[in-house]
Amino acid sequence: MSSPSKRREMDLMKLMMSDYRVEMINDGIQEFYVDFKGPSESLYNGGVWRIRVELPDAYPYKSPSIGFVNKIYHPNVDEMSGSVCLDVINQTWSPMFDLVNVFEVFLPQLLLYPNPSDPLNGEAAALMMRDRTAYEQRVKEYCEKYAKPEDIEALPEDKSSDEELSEDEYESGDDAVVGDPDP
Repeated sequence: MSSPSKRREMDLMKLMMSDYRVEMINDGIQEFYVDFKGPSESLYNGGVWRIRVELPDAYPYKSPSIGFVNKIYHPNVDEMSGSVCLDVINQTWSPMFDLVNVFEVFLPQLLLYPNPSDPLNGEAAALMMRDRTAYEQRVKEYCEKYAKPEDIEALPEDKSSDEELSEDEYESGDDAVVGDPDP
């Protein structure tokens, strides 16, 4: 067994032994969900998010891929995909970090100290800078609507961005098909 493989197993075991609920995806140890609670001293207090984690083959030398499954209103999280804009994960990752760091330090810091000058959600960033009270209200609304602890179990196993759009919002262009259908 190679060193990155042993490290991956050790980090995952360490995360499972902590206070986080971890649910494996498929049979491997490279993809899994972690239920993450909003920090108590933040606007996200009381919310629970399912985080999808993918470990690359080169982990811990390459950073994990982290994404929110249920919606969160935050300047540094893409509302549709759940992708996270966090320098320590995306650019300054080091093999000294482990999965517990992600959930006990990096994500709580992201929620406590949003950075509206480097947004993935431009609307949230603009609202935060323009009207802090309205921004805080929207965060709380999203927590209530999408991050209730009892709803975490009802989340789909996997989602695509197409599932997020209603028929009214998504124009497929089928009405404009030219020619006869294939026999």
